[in-house]
Parts: sequence; structure tokens; C-alpha cells
Amino acid sequence: MDWSASLWAALGLVLVLEGLLPFISPAGWRRLFTQMLQLRDGQIRFVALLSIVACLCLLALL
Repeated sequence: MDWSASLWAALGLVLVLEGLLPFISPAGWRRLFTQMLQLRDGQIRFVALLSIVACLCLLALL
């Protein structure tokens, strides 16, 4: 598998994972977004930064 196919496979996996919560628990998904609206911009950026760093560490391990 070349890098292009791996990229599309990774994108597909992300979309599947993103769709699981709204599929399994639509009310929970809605509640989560309502709570996220209450966060300040700095808090959202910090969580996003943690997510980016965690993913980069995971990719480095692979």
C-alpha cells in the first residue's frame, strides 16, 4: 500500500470514529456540544493542542 492509499484509509477511519458517537448516542452528542459551547476559546485551544500532541506522539511511535 502506498502513502496515498494509507492517507485515504486513515481519513476513512477518522470519519468512522467521528460518526460513532452521534450514531450511538445522539442525545449525548448534543449534550457534549452544548457543554463545549460554554468553554472559553483558550480552553478549546488547549484541548486541541493536547489532541495534536497526543496524535503526533502516537504517529512517532508507529
